[in-house]
Amino acid sequence: MCTQAIVFVSYGLEQGSMSTRFFPDLIKPRQYRKTMRPATEALWAALMLAGLQQLTSLATSPDSSVDRSSQNLPSVPRDLPPGVEFLDLSHNHIRQLHQGDFKNTTLLRRLNVSWNSLEGIDPGTFLDTPLLEDLDLSHNRLRNLSGQQYLLHTGNLLLLNLTWNSFVTMTLGDSFRSLAKLERLALEAENISVGDFKSIAEKKLQTLTLCLGDELGYEAGSLKDVHAQRLQIASTSSKIVDGGLYSDALSFFDEVELMNLTGGYRELTEQLSQREAVYNFFINMPVESFSITESPIIHMTCPKSQSPMLQLDFSYCALSDTIFSMVEEQQTLECQTLSNVRKLILVSNNLKSLQLLSQRMQHMKSLQHLDLSLNSLYYEGIDECVWPANITNMTLSSNRLTDSVFKCLPKGTETLDLQNNQVSVVSSSILKMESLTSLNLIANRLRDLPVCDGFPKLNELLLGSNSLHAPSVNRLETCPELRTLDVSYNPFTCTCALRSFIRLGIESERKNSHRGIELLRWPGEYYCTYPEDVRDTILKDIWIQEITCNVGVLAATILCPAVVVILVVMTLCHRLDIPWYMGMIWQWTRAKHRARTRQVRPEDLIGVEFHAFVSYSQHDTDWVHDSLLPNLEGPAGGLRICLHEKHFVPGKTVVENILGCVEKSRRSLFVLSAHFVKSDWCHYELYFASHQRLSRGSDSIVLVLLEPLPQYTIPSKYYQLKAMMGRHTYLEWPQDRAKHRLFWVNLRAALQADLPNAPVTEIE
Repeated sequence: MCTQAIVFVSYGLEQGSMSTRFFPDLIKPRQYRKTMRPATEALWAALMLAGLQQLTSLATSPDSSVDRSSQNLPSVPRDLPPGVEFLDLSHNHIRQLHQGDFKNTTLLRRLNVSWNSLEGIDPGTFLDTPLLEDLDLSHNRLRNLSGQQYLLHTGNLLLLNLTWNSFVTMTLGDSFRSLAKLERLALEAENISVGDFKSIAEKKLQTLTLCLGDELGYEAGSLKDVHAQRLQIASTSSKIVDGGLYSDALSFFDEVELMNLTGGYRELTEQLSQREAVYNFFINMPVESFSITESPIIHMTCPKSQSPMLQLDFSYCALSDTIFSMVEEQQTLECQTLSNVRKLILVSNNLKSLQLLSQRMQHMKSLQHLDLSLNSLYYEGIDECVWPANITNMTLSSNRLTDSVFKCLPKGTETLDLQNNQVSVVSSSILKMESLTSLNLIANRLRDLPVCDGFPKLNELLLGSNSLHAPSVNRLETCPELRTLDVSYNPFTCTCALRSFIRLGIESERKNSHRGIELLRWPGEYYCTYPEDVRDTILKDIWIQEITCNVGVLAATILCPAVVVILVVMTLCHRLDIPWYMGMIWQWTRAKHRARTRQVRPEDLIGVEFHAFVSYSQHDTDWVHDSLLPNLEGPAGGLRICLHEKHFVPGKTVVENILGCVEKSRRSLFVLSAHFVKSDWCHYELYFASHQRLSRGSDSIVLVLLEPLPQYTIPSKYYQLKAMMGRHTYLEWPQDRAKHRLFWVNLRAALQADLPNAPVTEIE
């Protein structure tokens, strides 16, 4: 079937460039109604579409298009309307076309006689159709390509399809010379020899399509007489295209398209992995620009000798960290024959180790532009990176890189793109990059402006969509060359700490600003996110009073009236004996409080099996299992902890399981994070635990803050969580390892309780 496009190669010898694209499963084969060999007409439909575009318009007459397909016709019908321009006779039983079959259809432009049983066509068949432009004779029983004499009367043909007939050889007869206007030709034969295409040697086709069967005999050099912009090779088996044909195709044509590798691309990939000859063929081509994109290739070898390639593009493939390497005697060797490459693009592959990639490219001495975006790159900060020294432009966007990435970058980099990674801090102790002029850190996790000690020539700094609440403008003093700054789309907290940044934005609007910094997207994309009363207000429109930020003025404004009030109150209290009355009221209040307060009695703990039920978001599972449980359970903590994945009973609803775990636990421990406030189930557990306080006291709930969680980040519908955080003292998880031990001591002390010696119910 000549339908499914798999490989597209655009190859220009004169320009010294080549590009390849793989499209697995791009078009699914159609199923036909007939019981004949399954195939599709997608290929010829594409050819016809181009022909149809050349027609000015469809005739308005209802007789201009006639469909007589699939009607078991033994011959061309005699009742065709004289005005027909488009005639479909496919899927019938016509064995012979005779002179006079189309004598009444002088306006015929397109004729489809595919899927019949044609064995012969009279030479005078198309004497009466001088306007015929599109002829489809595929899927028939024609036997001799050199004997198609009817073509002598089809001088206006633009498209001709002769595929899927019974041609043994590809030898074209002299009748093909008469096709002066032919643009697209589709052929098929079992053997292709030198000289078969001499009849069309003087024609300049747009597209030549060759459908190849299971057993193809090809003689090298057979395609040299064909002059076409594009060659389409449609295979009918899972076998790789003949090497000689493939080599000639790339040598003689600007564009080569491989279609319908029917065995499936998985089989082809396996063959390629077993035979690296195809990879070697590509990488050893004598071109300056080479591209393979949208292909599931998993490896690329090294050129055998010094390659002239200047630009390589392997975007949207499946390459791994083994790229540009080979194994000899159980030792991995990097390529040393790509030293002329200046630009390397590896967008969207399966690359992971940044340090390992630096090894793979260390011998590319001319490399200047490197694009590794849309991969899964990481760097652990242990092994040293060995990049070639000439890299000036590096793109690492959309990876998994953290703060340590700055230790694994080429020193001579001028433009660095780290957009959409996980960088939270740009440390001042990083390796100096004295040539860096542009740094893109959009969509990372930065909480403040970076220090430019390592980037003395930094001119452009992009920090949009990070976590900057109140940027420290004084850090910009370390960036003497900075002229462009982007801090848009950050969650600004409009308090006193933001005044200097707002002032910077206003100054950036003035051309004579002493800093000379242009603040991109100011003021339109700079909004307050906190406090609530000014949320979504543009920073430029915010007015923060001096008195609220100046300690001296604030002290003078508050202390003076306060002293006066205190003196007045003290005088009144002394005169009216108010201290005595206050003491009495305090004693009465304490008595009432003691009456209401009671200790938890042993009978209240009947059925309690656990010290704590832990509620957390699934995104925080690693911290709970790797840090929390080892420090609370077992010899380290001696506590019994209830977890939903261990103690939820199968068959019960989630709500029933939550209630059961809360009732069997002395306290409820909530691990609060940004993911927690987004989880509805976590809030169900918080709701049920809050009701437990009525029976077991206010100390039945313990809050652990895993990361900073400002009140304004909690949705207003979760008012109960806001109230608890306001009333309860919570433990904050320290980032400093030295403070971890004290954290666990306090948490165990908060959860410790004497429980009945009841067995713990666990569901494996």
